[in-house]
Amino acid sequence: MKNPFFASLLLLICFSLVAFQCDEEGNMPTFEEEQTELNNLKSEIEALANTSICNETSECKFIGLGSKPCGGPWSYLIYSNSIDIEQLERMVANYNQLEAEFNARWGMVSDCAVVNPPSSVNCENNTCIAVY
Repeated sequence: MKNPFFASLLLLICFSLVAFQCDEEGNMPTFEEEQTELNNLKSEIEALANTSICNETSECKFIGLGSKPCGGPWSYLIYSNSIDIEQLERMVANYNQLEAEFNARWGMVSDCAVVNPPSSVNCENNTCIAVY
Protein backbone atom coordinates (compact mmCIF):
# COMPACT_ATOMS: atom_id res chain seq x y z
CA MET A 1 0.00 0.00 0.00
CA LYS A 2 2.85 2.40 0.69
CA ASN A 3 4.28 2.10 -2.83
CA PRO A 4 1.19 3.44 -4.65
CA PHE A 5 0.80 6.19 -2.06
CA PHE A 6 4.40 7.39 -2.38
CA ALA A 7 4.29 7.07 -6.16
CA SER A 8 1.13 9.21 -6.24
CA LEU A 9 2.66 11.75 -3.86
CA LEU A 10 5.83 11.97 -5.92
CA LEU A 11 3.80 12.38 -9.11
CA LEU A 12 1.72 15.13 -7.49
CA ILE A 13 4.86 16.99 -6.35
CA CYS A 14 6.40 16.75 -9.83
CA PHE A 15 3.25 18.10 -11.51
CA SER A 16 3.08 20.92 -8.96
CA LEU A 17 6.67 21.95 -9.64
CA VAL A 18 6.11 21.93 -13.39
CA ALA A 19 2.81 23.81 -13.12
CA PHE A 20 4.26 26.59 -10.95
CA GLN A 21 7.61 26.87 -12.66
CA CYS A 22 8.59 30.42 -13.61
CA ASP A 23 8.77 31.01 -17.32
CA GLU A 24 11.69 33.41 -17.62
CA GLU A 25 11.44 33.57 -21.41
CA GLY A 26 7.81 34.67 -21.23
CA ASN A 27 8.70 37.53 -18.87
CA MET A 28 11.46 38.94 -21.06
CA PRO A 29 10.44 42.14 -22.82
CA THR A 30 10.68 42.23 -26.58
CA PHE A 31 13.21 44.33 -28.46
CA GLU A 32 10.51 46.87 -29.27
CA GLU A 33 9.30 47.06 -25.66
CA GLU A 34 12.81 47.65 -24.36
CA GLN A 35 13.51 50.22 -27.05
CA THR A 36 10.29 52.07 -26.18
CA GLU A 37 11.21 52.05 -22.49
CA LEU A 38 14.65 53.49 -23.30
CA ASN A 39 13.11 56.16 -25.52
CA ASN A 40 10.69 57.13 -22.75
CA LEU A 41 13.48 57.35 -20.18
CA LYS A 42 15.57 59.47 -22.53
CA SER A 43 12.62 61.80 -23.11
CA GLU A 44 12.16 62.21 -19.34
CA ILE A 45 15.85 63.02 -18.92
CA GLU A 46 15.83 65.54 -21.75
CA ALA A 47 12.64 67.13 -20.42
CA LEU A 48 14.24 67.60 -17.00
CA ALA A 49 17.40 69.08 -18.52
CA ASN A 50 15.33 71.40 -20.71
CA THR A 51 13.67 72.95 -17.65
CA SER A 52 17.03 74.30 -16.51
CA ILE A 53 17.81 77.99 -16.85
CA CYS A 54 20.99 79.92 -16.31
CA ASN A 55 22.04 83.45 -15.44
CA GLU A 56 25.74 82.98 -16.01
CA THR A 57 28.04 80.53 -17.76
CA SER A 58 29.42 79.07 -14.51
CA GLU A 59 26.01 77.47 -13.90
CA CYS A 60 26.19 75.39 -17.10
CA LYS A 61 27.28 71.76 -17.18
CA PHE A 62 27.20 68.71 -19.45
CA ILE A 63 27.00 64.94 -19.01
CA GLY A 64 27.47 61.99 -21.38
CA LEU A 65 24.13 60.51 -22.42
CA GLY A 66 23.69 57.01 -23.76
CA SER A 67 25.93 54.04 -24.26
CA LYS A 68 27.31 53.27 -27.71
CA PRO A 69 27.96 49.57 -28.30
CA CYS A 70 31.63 50.38 -29.00
CA GLY A 71 31.82 52.44 -25.81
CA GLY A 72 31.29 56.01 -24.78
CA PRO A 73 28.18 58.17 -24.92
CA TRP A 74 26.04 58.90 -27.97
CA SER A 75 25.87 62.60 -27.11
CA TYR A 76 26.27 65.14 -24.35
CA LEU A 77 23.34 66.61 -22.47
CA ILE A 78 23.61 70.31 -21.57
CA TYR A 79 21.94 71.62 -18.40
CA SER A 80 22.35 74.15 -15.61
CA ASN A 81 22.52 73.78 -11.87
CA SER A 82 19.01 75.26 -11.52
CA ILE A 83 17.57 71.73 -11.55
CA ASP A 84 18.04 68.77 -9.20
CA ILE A 85 21.46 67.72 -10.48
CA GLU A 86 21.62 64.59 -8.30
CA GLN A 87 18.32 63.38 -9.74
CA LEU A 88 19.49 64.08 -13.29
CA GLU A 89 22.78 62.28 -12.71
CA ARG A 90 20.97 59.24 -11.25
CA MET A 91 18.56 59.16 -14.19
CA VAL A 92 21.41 59.43 -16.70
CA ALA A 93 23.47 56.73 -14.95
CA ASN A 94 20.44 54.41 -14.90
CA TYR A 95 19.66 55.12 -18.57
CA ASN A 96 23.28 54.57 -19.62
CA GLN A 97 23.37 51.23 -17.74
CA LEU A 98 20.06 50.07 -19.22
CA GLU A 99 21.18 51.00 -22.73
CA ALA A 100 24.50 49.14 -22.26
CA GLU A 101 22.56 46.03 -21.16
CA PHE A 102 20.14 46.45 -24.09
CA ASN A 103 23.08 46.67 -26.51
CA ALA A 104 24.65 43.50 -25.11
CA ARG A 105 21.37 41.56 -24.97
CA TRP A 106 20.35 42.38 -28.54
CA GLY A 107 23.82 42.39 -30.14
CA MET A 108 23.65 46.04 -31.14
CA VAL A 109 26.44 47.59 -33.20
CA SER A 110 27.47 51.14 -33.96
CA ASP A 111 30.28 53.09 -35.49
CA CYS A 112 33.17 53.37 -33.09
CA ALA A 113 33.60 57.10 -33.61
CA VAL A 114 34.32 58.99 -30.42
CA VAL A 115 31.80 61.70 -29.65
CA ASN A 116 33.77 64.63 -28.29
CA PRO A 117 32.40 66.55 -25.34
CA PRO A 118 31.76 70.25 -25.74
CA SER A 119 34.88 72.37 -25.40
CA SER A 120 32.81 74.68 -23.21
CA VAL A 121 29.24 75.64 -22.36
CA ASN A 122 27.93 79.19 -22.35
CA CYS A 123 24.84 80.82 -20.93
CA GLU A 124 22.96 82.69 -23.65
CA ASN A 125 19.47 84.11 -23.13
CA ASN A 126 19.07 82.06 -19.93
CA THR A 127 19.86 78.82 -21.80
CA CYS A 128 23.02 76.75 -21.61
CA ILE A 129 24.56 76.30 -25.07
CA ALA A 130 27.30 73.83 -25.99
CA VAL A 131 30.38 75.12 -27.79
CA TYR A 132 32.25 72.60 -29.95
